[in-house]
Amino acid sequence: MQDSILTAVFLPLALAFIMLGMGLSLTIKDFKIIFLYPKAAIIGLFNQLILLPIFGFALVQLFGLSGALAVGVMILAACPGGPTSNLITHLSKGDIALSISLTAVTSFITIITIPLIVNLAISYFGEEGSVILPVGETIIQIMGVTIVPVSIGMFLKKRFPALSLKADRPVRIASAIFFTLIIVAAIFKERESIVSFFIISGPVMLFLNILTLLVGYFLAGIFILPKRQRLTIAIESGIQNGTLGIMIAATLLKNSEMTIPIAIYSLIMFMTATLIIFITNKKSHSS
Repeated sequence: MQDSILTAVFLPLALAFIMLGMGLSLTIKDFKIIFLYPKAAIIGLFNQLILLPIFGFALVQLFGLSGALAVGVMILAACPGGPTSNLITHLSKGDIALSISLTAVTSFITIITIPLIVNLAISYFGEEGSVILPVGETIIQIMGVTIVPVSIGMFLKKRFPALSLKADRPVRIASAIFFTLIIVAAIFKERESIVSFFIISGPVMLFLNILTLLVGYFLAGIFILPKRQRLTIAIESGIQNGTLGIMIAATLLKNSEMTIPIAIYSLIMFMTATLIIFITNKKSHSS
């Protein structure tokens, strides 16, 4: 995407609005879950911050991706879980408190890890011609569209709880619309090459999504966590903040090709999430 009103203004504002909506569902008490269930939290953070980038890099190597598409995969792998993971956890009858806590904590931590991972990927996959993310400036920019609006949302929830409750549903709906528009815009920008890009990077993103979901679930099972927490960790591991990823690629790096794997992953994760919701709800009705 060339630098335009869409990438320079609308995309950051849309992401900030989505994160504001997430803040409306958060309280300081939510962060205590990390200490109440340290084992679940550690496993969730390990999957999100360590395993996901490793899996992304391994699959890129296995499928022979290079250049901008490979960097796009690593941008997605570096991103935290987004508000979508909280909604999917809720609809799947998972542990929503754990989900919100993991999303919030990873959103803080990845402010620092994203520019490091992305710059390493740009260097490794031969995209030195791309704009390198300046670490300090990028941290500030990501904070501006994630942590700041989340904090404002939390403040509004505490200061005006009734108003925040009424605004929650409309904000969620608007966030979903914004997210959809961002995905459509990313795909439309590369519409002439989307089929070939999908053939090249689609299998990588499908394997990455399924792998993170399965490993998240079974790794949590190895540590004998309750089923609801296993489900939550799986969702947090496999559902990423695609909007943030597209903003990094399109707005900060100004490379529309890098947005394609992220957009493809976003489409895939909604399909697998729908399947998860269907299976979990079917089981709950039959039990």
